[in-house]
Amino acid sequence: MLDNLKKYHIILGSKSPRRRELLQQMRIPFTVANIGADESYPDTLPPTDVPAFIASKKADAYLDMIHPNEMVITADTVVINGCKILGKPRDIDDAVRMLMSLSGKVHKVASGVCIMTTEKRTTFTTITDVKFASFSEEEARFYVENYMPLDKAGAYGIQEWIGCVAVESIHGSFYNVMGLPVHQLYKELKLF
Repeated sequence: MLDNLKKYHIILGSKSPRRRELLQQMRIPFTVANIGADESYPDTLPPTDVPAFIASKKADAYLDMIHPNEMVITADTVVINGCKILGKPRDIDDAVRMLMSLSGKVHKVASGVCIMTTEKRTTFTTITDVKFASFSEEEARFYVENYMPLDKAGAYGIQEWIGCVAVESIHGSFYNVMGLPVHQLYKELKLF
């Protein structure tokens, strides 16, 4: 579909199986090469700017190793509850605590994506509002113990049990909440 990408070997710089799955659904050929990067950010950065900042830092880790015919796509997703970023939980209890802080509230999910070649770079952020119904600590613990969302920002995957029973509504991209705003990515790749 995207003839402008045929000249590139596309590298997904992510260990996320969800991002891999979503990029595959776009029918874009790619390989995975996750070399890891420092994911720290300045405390003064507004929460909605953090994922693009980190996605850009992740892309920087590939600067010295990509060739002119290669394109790197990196991403980062955060859950924002009020003004607080909820990253990946440390353990089961932390995951339950995070989920309980989201119960009965609207929160934001922000994903930053960086597309980079040796000649060009573009970075964007997509934000989705998610409204959770109220749920009990027992329900939160059931989800965490059965789905082990310790690798997910905000301690949940919208495509899992908790999304089925607790998400009342979303305003924005469902796939963004999964970790990759594929609609916006497709638009950006068409323009690249």
